[in-house]
Amino acid sequence: MELFNEQYVKRGNVMSVTVAMILKNLEALSNPGAALLAQRFFKTGPGEYGEGDLFRGIRVPVLRKLSRTLDATPLPKVVRLLASPFHEDRLLALLMLMRRFGKGDEAMKEQIYTLYLANTRFINNWDLVDVSAEHIVGSFLLHRPRKPLYLLAGSEVLWERRIAITATFHFIRRGEFHDTLALAEKMLQDTQELIHKAVGWMLREVGKRDQAVLEDFLLQHYRRMPRVMLRYAIERFPEERRQHYLKGVL
Repeated sequence: MELFNEQYVKRGNVMSVTVAMILKNLEALSNPGAALLAQRFFKTGPGEYGEGDLFRGIRVPVLRKLSRTLDATPLPKVVRLLASPFHEDRLLALLMLMRRFGKGDEAMKEQIYTLYLANTRFINNWDLVDVSAEHIVGSFLLHRPRKPLYLLAGSEVLWERRIAITATFHFIRRGEFHDTLALAEKMLQDTQELIHKAVGWMLREVGKRDQAVLEDFLLQHYRRMPRVMLRYAIERFPEERRQHYLKGVL
């Protein structure tokens, strides 16, 4: 379908849409079969990390395309969408916030950053965190004190801890590793595998840019790193070197 064709609401010189109109389009794009697959993939069963999450079965590229038609949507409406029980609705809201953040002035960026951290209860699966944290939290804190990351890292909420470490990808891309390494060390004793994977991923990204920095960290900590974290961190190492770390024979 052609998204929002002839469905705009005109207010002055700004074209906007209602939340109801956005939801109507999302419903039309839904795929029940894909939704069932997504519910299994994102572990929505009893006791699993995504327990109770609902899916529409809409692919991410479709949501990205849709987000590009919604730049005029007022922020309160985006936040309402972020509170939806449907996973794809929340993902769309985050994509909208990211676009607005990227185009905004400093006041807009601060407003979106603040909204993001005030609504982390809705950023409640790994893909929602991973698609957004570096582009909003990491970007906003690039030239600011990083204390908010350490507060998030100390949270009892799994997803807030994951936001903390994945936000540092924004710094890693710019050759800054200090906060990634400091947070990684702080999270060595975390009990959640989704944190182990995220930390290992960020460490691997550090290693892509500076192998020596990663190996220095590993030599200090690899014996007490969770196995999954270590495997993720050394994934790109030559096989012989990987085995040395895994077998502890360095």
